[in-house]
Amino acid sequence: MSSKRYKKLPEKTRDKASDTIDKLLPVIKKNCTTKFDEAIDLSFQINNKQKKSEINLRTVINMPGGTGKNVKVAVVCEESKHSEAKEGGADLIGADDLIEKIKGGYLDFEKLICTPSMMIKLSKLGKVLGPKGLMPNPKLGTVTENVKKAVKDSKSGQVEIRNDKDGNIGLTIGKKSFSDENLIKNFNAIIETLEKEKSNISIKGDLIKSSFITSTMGVSYKIKLSKNL
Repeated sequence: MSSKRYKKLPEKTRDKASDTIDKLLPVIKKNCTTKFDEAIDLSFQINNKQKKSEINLRTVINMPGGTGKNVKVAVVCEESKHSEAKEGGADLIGADDLIEKIKGGYLDFEKLICTPSMMIKLSKLGKVLGPKGLMPNPKLGTVTENVKKAVKDSKSGQVEIRNDKDGNIGLTIGKKSFSDENLIKNFNAIIETLEKEKSNISIKGDLIKSSFITSTMGVSYKIKLSKNL
């Protein structure tokens, strides 16, 4: 049963004409009628089913407007790099001892960073880390010698883009309390990243089939993109 609050929200928004992000944000925020600071979420459907292969996007974006989240970061590295990880702001730092804790099921962190030499040991924990999306990856900047920078990037507003098997991508661009300017900055950063990814893959037609925006407890609206991707 829908709540009284939800019943007051607009109906059939998917039937409405799409509009640009700057026009939709005020409407989305108006629909944020809950007592908490709702997230502003994007969803994309990409054209991942190709004749010769299936497209799987996976990359990271540094959000210029921030994310409003406090990400708990763990670092597995040699003892000589522990101080560097600490300077970057890591919440948890270790070497073989931390690997053993993870092996035992300890996963109280949201991002895991490691050095190349430690990755050899961590790679054996694929069954533990893989399903949670926590396995470090050189492409995502989480396997690196520069652990200080990696931790800072993770803490300052770095998010991952990844599509599921049906071609859906979901991510948050900020909170209701964010200024429209910062939300648009984050949105543009995502579009620019998707544009770069498209240029690196072989695809027939557009990469993005549809895109929608909503808030945590709101309704969704179709976004009109300024360019075909």
